[in-house]
This record gives sequence, C-alpha cells and structure tokens, in this order.
Amino acid sequence: MAGNAAVGVLALQGDVSEHISAFESAIHNLGLSIPVIPVRKAEEIPELVALAIPGGESTTIIRLIDQNGMRDVIKDFEGGIFATCAGMVVAARTLIGETRFIPLDLLDITVNRNAFGRQRESFEADLPITGFDTPFHAIFIRAPIITSAGPDVTVLAEIPQGIVAVRKGKKLILSFHPEISHDLRMHEYFLTQVLA
Repeated sequence: MAGNAAVGVLALQGDVSEHISAFESAIHNLGLSIPVIPVRKAEEIPELVALAIPGGESTTIIRLIDQNGMRDVIKDFEGGIFATCAGMVVAARTLIGETRFIPLDLLDITVNRNAFGRQRESFEADLPITGFDTPFHAIFIRAPIITSAGPDVTVLAEIPQGIVAVRKGKKLILSFHPEISHDLRMHEYFLTQVLA
C-alpha cells in the first residue's frame, strides 16, 4: 500500500458510513496510516488502493454506477474490491432470475439475489471461515447466496444454503454485513491478506 492511496467506499447508496467506520477502526488496530474516503465520482476510483461496494439495494446501486459512468472504471480497477451483500450481487458474473440489470462481472460467481426470500429477512450465524482461528459472527440481511463459483475463485465460507464468502486475487466478496458486526477481522483480513 504505497503512497497516499486511500481506501474508498462507494457512496451511492447503502451502508456507506458503517464501512468507513469499520475500515478506519481496522486501519487503526493494524497501526496503518491510510485514509478512508466516500467515493461518488468515477475519476476518484483509479487512484484508490481499494474500493468497498457496500450492502444496500443492488438495483439502485447498479443504476447509480451506470448513471455516474463508473461501470468500466470499476471493471478495469486494479486495486482491491471488498463487496458485501448487495455488493456481491453487483460484483457477480451471473444472477439467477434477475433481468432488470446486468452485474459487473468482477469474478466468476453465480448469485441468487433473494436466496432467503422476504419471509426470512435476516439471521445471524457463527461462521467458520478459512484462515480464521475462531468463527466469525456473521449478520445476514436479505442476503444473496453464491450458487456456483469458477475454478479460479477460492471459497472461504459456506452455509447449508450455499457459498457466502469468496476470494479471487485482490477481491473479497461476502454475502453478510461485517461492517455492522463488532468483529473487525474481515476488514483486517482484507487489508493485510487480500491486498498484500
């Protein structure tokens, strides 16, 4: 993480302030000195060390990405991507049963956007994650599920319904909301392992 590059949080819709707070706390814990900034313009993205795509409403987020001319800039971005919940939907190659928008195809995953339906809007689970000594207390809110991942995608965590955490290169994609957990390990793992 050279120079003065910042971690950006895509600030179009969703859990923006929560991600900024979590990254600032994780950076402080790790003794690093990296600014965390909200990102609203395409021209801000190429200079970042990483971009977080937060949870929120995926249809709205992708529409605003397109309206703000960010699609190709995000697809071409060479820094890290930290995508959660709706961010997973946005990052997917293929979506099941979704025709209103085309995702960004940031990695080879197929996602069921409303995997748990409306009747079961949220739940929490102590999730074993590859590389973590103890389970991560994951908060799922209307969560998507990965139904299949390409051979170049590393699966980090699964629940009976499907895959909920994957990594490919500098991309960490989660179906849950670590930014509203009190556990900063996912943000710290991203900063120290995924971006390394």
